[in-house]
Amino acid sequence: MAVPKRKWSKARTRRSHSANWKLTVPNLVECPQCHTLKMPHKVCKSCGYYAGKEVVAQAEAKKS
Repeated sequence: MAVPKRKWSKARTRRSHSANWKLTVPNLVECPQCHTLKMPHKVCKSCGYYAGKEVVAQAEAKKS
């Protein structure tokens, strides 16, 4: 089995690992109810709907 001749420094290891880390923009979709941008497969924060059904009752709706 192959064995390295010398130890990699911490800086070299971290520099090597940092090449795999990339910041990506989250994918946003439009809510079919209120047309605001939201994360896919999540309940809409502004209206509380998911898959066409109200899942979370909003505080504004309770006041009215």
